[in-house]
Amino acid sequence: MKAYRCAVEVTIEVAGGKWKPLIIHYLLSGTKRFGELQRLIGGVTQRSLTLQLRELESHGMVNRVVYAEVPPRVEYSLTELGRTLAPTLVAMREWGENYMARREAEQQ
Repeated sequence: MKAYRCAVEVTIEVAGGKWKPLIIHYLLSGTKRFGELQRLIGGVTQRSLTLQLRELESHGMVNRVVYAEVPPRVEYSLTELGRTLAPTLVAMREWGENYMARREAEQQ
C-alpha cells in the first residue's frame, strides 16, 4: 500500500476528483448501467467515465458485473465499502446547498 501523508490524501485519491463523487452519489440509489451513469452525470466523456469506474473498482468501491449477452450488458454497483461514503456525500450535498443559498442571498 502506498504511504500517505494524511487520511485526507487517501480520501481524495480513492473518492475525489471531478467525477468519482458523482458516480458514487448516483450509485448510492442502486445499480446502474454505463449509459445510465453517463446520462445522469452529464458532461463526462466515455473515456473519463471508464477510467474513473476502473479506479473505483480497483479501490474496492464499485462492483462491475458483465453479463454474457449480445450486446454485452455491464452493471455497476457500490460495494459495502463504497456505501460507507454515503455520510460524506450527504455532508457534501448539504454544504453545497448551504453555499448556493448563501451566494444567492448575497446576490439580492
